[in-house]
Amino acid sequence: MKQFTDLFLKLDRTNKTNEKVEALRSYFLAAPDEDKIWALAVFTGRRPPSVFKRAQLHEWALELTGIPDWLFRESYASVGDMAETISLMLPTSASTEDERSLDEWFRSLVKLSGASDEEKKTFLTNAWRQLSQYEVFVFNKMLMGGLRIGVSQTLVIRAVGEAVGQDPAVISHRVMGKWDPLIVTFNDLIHSQNSADELSKPYPFYLAYAIEGTLEDLGEANDWFAEWKWDGIRSQLIVRKSQLFIWSRGEELVTDKFPELHALKTRLDDGTVIDGEILCFSDDRPMPFNVLQTRIGRKNVTKKILSEAPVVLMAYDVLEYGGKDLRTETQEKRRALLEEIVRKAGLPMLRLSPLVNHTSWDDLRAEHKHSREKGAEGFMIKRKQATYQVGRKKGDWWKWKVDPLSVDAVLVYAQKGSGKRSELFTDYTFAVWDNDKLIPFAKAYGGLTNEEIKEVDRFIRQNTLEKFGPVRTVKPELVFEIGFEWINKSTRHKSGIAVRFPRMLRFRKDKPASEADTLDNLRSILDAFE
Repeated sequence: MKQFTDLFLKLDRTNKTNEKVEALRSYFLAAPDEDKIWALAVFTGRRPPSVFKRAQLHEWALELTGIPDWLFRESYASVGDMAETISLMLPTSASTEDERSLDEWFRSLVKLSGASDEEKKTFLTNAWRQLSQYEVFVFNKMLMGGLRIGVSQTLVIRAVGEAVGQDPAVISHRVMGKWDPLIVTFNDLIHSQNSADELSKPYPFYLAYAIEGTLEDLGEANDWFAEWKWDGIRSQLIVRKSQLFIWSRGEELVTDKFPELHALKTRLDDGTVIDGEILCFSDDRPMPFNVLQTRIGRKNVTKKILSEAPVVLMAYDVLEYGGKDLRTETQEKRRALLEEIVRKAGLPMLRLSPLVNHTSWDDLRAEHKHSREKGAEGFMIKRKQATYQVGRKKGDWWKWKVDPLSVDAVLVYAQKGSGKRSELFTDYTFAVWDNDKLIPFAKAYGGLTNEEIKEVDRFIRQNTLEKFGPVRTVKPELVFEIGFEWINKSTRHKSGIAVRFPRMLRFRKDKPASEADTLDNLRSILDAFE
């Protein structure tokens, strides 16, 4: 556990990519194999489900420390992280027990899945007594599933590749898919020649960067494909040996959630992998993303859901055909093959993402203005000679999104951030006017400079009206321009409206709160897209 804690602290204390990669590489060179597989599971989102509730950690920490609940809550509000708060409050460990490995800790935690609350309490309080302060912090973070330290899966893959002397693309493929750290060993996963050939295993996704500079910087317009950028669930549909699998970009196997697509199992050739976007689709156009959300997270997809939120796979790439990996073929060749695959399948739930015809960049600029009318977020621009790469790479795939919709709104609630921002109020709730009342409609935390964050933080501390746990009601004076990608009706929100990807575009110091936008303004934006 000490070795993994040291790694966590090294990663948490630097923002430099090379230093993070070196820390990871050193860990995967030095740690025991049985610990490496758990570290890889943690960094790739495969940690076993927690058997503890946050309320239990809170209660048992109070009992062990003997501090009053009000002091714990005040400390938590100041620190901004429950795992760290508990680690700071617990007495320093005086244990002389032998160091337990990461593997031993995780296997002990898994065995608690059917244990009573009393057994869980005994285990946890003993663990807190045995571990050092920093180890308790990391241990708690693992228990609560909040081990976020600015390390992407791409960095971990790169570090593992350097440690074992393998191409990162090979490592990335081998860690994709469904594997269990309780069963598979690090050697089997990383070094086995057959580990990348599992029947259901997807390919690593290729991701685009937002376009930089001007379109002319990309060269000749005829060297590029342009297609609509859809707002759905990025997925790979796999048919191998007469079995069908659907993977989301988050590496979740979602086959059972989309039964409409199962008919493709008999209409696609064996050894076919299609990359595309799952969308709710009706009347020959995409439905809003919040309709798709009604299906996400549901264990059972009812007939009512199937009727109200039917899905299609909007296909825009083919990665494998006839069992052959096509990723090194050009975009142009893959597109031609994809067109034939979709035509041959002949089913309405498999749609070909249409290309946007153009002969010049000005043609695309003109068409780009109609993105929202098509139910799209903008364009994907792909070099015709591009191969299908791994992860987010610049050069061959670009996304060109429409400018965000926006309104001016008033800050009404604030909460402290997490991690390095745990001492500052950085998470805000914004409202618009409905007659003489302010109605909250969005939460946002991104878009301000460090200096602006400090300025807003000072205002919040000096103008707090009420406290509700970690949340403060703020004197309604500050106005911000809030941007968002889309707007929908919502019965779940008091405003009757939900916005997609809200963020702060500007701190409107020039505008008083009385001149902020109204709920009618939001409704008019909604009406324009219905």
